[in-house]
This record gives sequence, structure tokens and C-alpha cells, in this order.
Amino acid sequence: MQNNSFSNSVRLLVSALWLAWSMGSAQGAERLIKIIVPFGPGAVQDTVARTFSNELGQAVGATVIIENHAGAGGTIGTNLVAKAAADGNTLLMAAASQTLAGHLYEKLPYDPVKDFSTVSLVGYSGYVIAAPTNTGVKDIKEYIAFVKAKPGQYNYASAGNGSASHLGMASFLARAGLQMQHIPMKSTGDAVNEVLANRVQGVTSATIGVVGFRQDGRIKLLAYTGAKRSQFLPELPTVAESGLPGYSFDSWMGLLGPAHIPKTQLDLINNAMLKVLADPVVQERLLRLGLEIQTASTDEFERILRQDWINAGVIVKASGAKLE
Repeated sequence: MQNNSFSNSVRLLVSALWLAWSMGSAQGAERLIKIIVPFGPGAVQDTVARTFSNELGQAVGATVIIENHAGAGGTIGTNLVAKAAADGNTLLMAAASQTLAGHLYEKLPYDPVKDFSTVSLVGYSGYVIAAPTNTGVKDIKEYIAFVKAKPGQYNYASAGNGSASHLGMASFLARAGLQMQHIPMKSTGDAVNEVLANRVQGVTSATIGVVGFRQDGRIKLLAYTGAKRSQFLPELPTVAESGLPGYSFDSWMGLLGPAHIPKTQLDLINNAMLKVLADPVVQERLLRLGLEIQTASTDEFERILRQDWINAGVIVKASGAKLE
């Protein structure tokens, strides 16, 4: 009897220790969420993602990290998310380049709409056309005349082939009947730096990328690409009012994930983002970057993505751009 009692006691002790260890391990295994930025550090998506990543982690009880996977106009990083597990732990900081790339590239290893879940809309960013100050131009009309004087001899930089900054400029040039050589970089920051260093003669950058340089003597902000003037740069006329009636180009920004993420996970992150984007501290950060905050349900965001797919087709066709 004593031996059996001792054996039972040992078994109970071992079981208790195992249970305690298991519970401790489960509690210590904090959820890890990766936000993939398909452009390099300093890109618009990178800057935006870092403004709310910590707050999102706190809201969902997870550690949120940012990973940059640049290249091929954002399609490398985007493909990583398309092929990731549909558990809500791998997200994409996406923008208009998501749908533009689908019309721009002949072949993509993913469908820009069908292979993704819409998680959370963050807001909208307009774009600014800018040039080095030493070009001597003061507005879009003068810039058009400047470029037209030497067809194909001037260069413009972008965040990469297929990026929104590439297509925004390409569609502007097509509408204005201009020719410039495209110099793809890895991020918006890199593209703007090319203008600051006077190595290219133009760039179309998201407001986020240039708003901090409005007083910089090296760069001239020429016009805003949105349908109406930006609340962040009210002194800057639109391209449409500067000589190209009807021209308009802006970009949504939001979190996408692989297709088929369970609705419970989508709603969990979407609800968390609604709280994060209502935080005055986060709002101030985003507004300082020139992002107009806008939220939506996952279903509303899906409708926005599908409509943007249609709009992107029109922009790419107008630009005449195509990539292998």
C-alpha cells in the first residue's frame, strides 16, 4: 500500500509540474504579427506602418514587427503575404500599387484582389509633383514647357517599377504629352533624395514623402495630384487647376492579409485598428505625415479594393506603361 501511495503521489506531482510548465509556456508564447512592407525603409508604407505598430500590438495582445521586403515594384513582399498562412499573423501594408501592379505586369504570381483579405483601411494619401529648384520652374505649366523642350532627355525617379509614384508620374506625362526616362529606386525616400541631389529632374511622391521639405531650398513642390487641394499643403494648386483639367491621382493605404483569413480574426484586427486610429496620439502622427485618416469595415474595404482595381486599369492604360 505504501509503495502504491508513493507511486500515485509521484505521478500526481509529475502531472502537476507538467501542467504548470505547459500553462507557463502557453502564457509566454505571445502572438507575433508581422507587417510586411513591400518597399524599403523610408518608403511611405514603411513610415505609416511604424506610426501604429506598437499600439496595434497592445490592442490585440501581440508583438507586432515590421519587415521590409523590397523589389520589383513591391511585388516581392506582396507575394510573400499572398502565400503566407491565413491565420492573421502575416499582414501587408498596402497601397494603390497593389492594384496598379496587376495591370502593369504581364504576369504576377498572385491575384492582387482574389488572393488577399481586406483587414483594415487606414486612410488616403495624395501625391505631389516636384522638381529640383535649379530647373528654374515655378509651376506645372513651366514644368511641362521645360520637359517638352528636350523630349526623353530628362529623368524622373520613383519608388520602383509598378509603384504608385511610378504610375502617377507616367500617367501625368502621358496626359501632358511628355517623355522622360524612368529611374526606379527602392523607396519614396530614395526617389526624393535623387531630386534633392539634383540627379533627376522630377518625382511624384506621396505627400508624406515631401511635406517635410516644403521649406527646403533644393526642391520645388509644383502641384498636388488630388482632385482638390490638400489640407496639408493648401497653398499648393492641383495639377488639374494648373493646366491639366481632369487629372487626378491619389492612393488608399491599408492592411491586407492572405485570402481566407477567418472572419473572427479579420474582425479582431479591424476592431483593434478602429481603436488605434481613434487614438489622438496616433492621429497626430499620421496627420503630421499628410495622411487623411479614414476607417472602414472589412466588407467596405473590400468594395474599395475592387473599385480601385477598375480605376487602376484606367490609369495604367492611360500611362501606356507595361512591365515584364
